[in-house]
Amino acid sequence: MSDVIQLDGHIWHWCDMSYGQNKAQCLELQDSCRVNVNLLLLAHYLDITLDVAGPREYSVEQWQILVTAVSEWDDKFLTPYRRLRRLAKANLNQDEYQQMLDVELMIERKAQRIILNAINNLQPKGQQANLVSYLSLFGLAEGDVQQLGLITP
Repeated sequence: MSDVIQLDGHIWHWCDMSYGQNKAQCLELQDSCRVNVNLLLLAHYLDITLDVAGPREYSVEQWQILVTAVSEWDDKFLTPYRRLRRLAKANLNQDEYQQMLDVELMIERKAQRIILNAINNLQPKGQQANLVSYLSLFGLAEGDVQQLGLITP
């Protein structure tokens, strides 16, 4: 697999920064469309960073593979925990709530490892921007993607 572009964990530092700048858009897509924020930020990262090996555009089918790869983890752990955290918020002090956020972040990090393992087994073969390919899985078009106005850290 020498021709496959290997992505590693450093991208998640960039994604954390991007999430901080785009939190409202990310949460809106997560809550209204069930978009996976990790995949959303990864698609954005791939679209705006250059690689010496060439383009890293993944097809809609490849984005579906990534969704499938992480969906079991999300369905069993992340989504129920996030729901519990949101329900508990009104009954927790700030320190307790922050502890719950920290646990959720650990669960997100595991999801990120699952995504990296899956994407490192794919060879980019898309014909359009990754954000467009990924968000098309949720019925969003290129114009919707442009309206997001995601900021680059």
